[in-house]
Amino acid sequence: MTERGRTAFLFDLDGTLVDSVYQHVLAWKEALDAEGIELAVWRIHRKIGMSGGLFTHILLRETGVEITPERVERLSNGHAAAFVRMAGSVRPLPGARELLAYLDSERMPWAIATSGRMETAAHNLAALGVDPARVPVVTRDQVRHAKPDPDLFLTAAERLGVDIRHALVLGDSIWDMIAAQRARALGVGLLSGGYGEDELARAGAFRVYADPADLLRRIDEVAARG
Repeated sequence: MTERGRTAFLFDLDGTLVDSVYQHVLAWKEALDAEGIELAVWRIHRKIGMSGGLFTHILLRETGVEITPERVERLSNGHAAAFVRMAGSVRPLPGARELLAYLDSERMPWAIATSGRMETAAHNLAALGVDPARVPVVTRDQVRHAKPDPDLFLTAAERLGVDIRHALVLGDSIWDMIAAQRARALGVGLLSGGYGEDELARAGAFRVYADPADLLRRIDEVAARG
């Protein structure tokens, strides 16, 4: 268990700590358009939060377009390039920096686990003011499977030296909540990525908050401070 019984926080990144979900949606839209693949923006949004590889395969399966390793690689590279161009508009979500500062002040361990690769995550971490050399950050590059598999959160808990069963997984998508259940952690949902409260609850969230600021105001509902 964590020091003095303090709760460990395992955060998703996009839509949970930084307001970047819609930049990702538009970046995927640009990559798909470049491949001549027509897909409505809302359908893309419903897949944000799962691993890029799984995301790509599901999108291609839904459109009936032939899946080839070359096409998957082009889509992935196209998304990354488009997102990097949009990264200047990414900002921390309300209360995100304050929440992380509070956890530090209370000596509550926390880490970030994102389905994005470091190529795109680095821009969001910089916007948030998080240094991966000082804070455990687990990206898609570092695990075998990303969300909805539990690998990202299990690895984050391991790097913090905590039991995943005594940790909270905080995320904005149903994929985060499914991964939390598979990891045997409690899931806390945030509405800041565009999913609804009922959707997050059905996927396993035991509490749902509007954004990091809302969570910080009611932190006593979820955190054991020892």
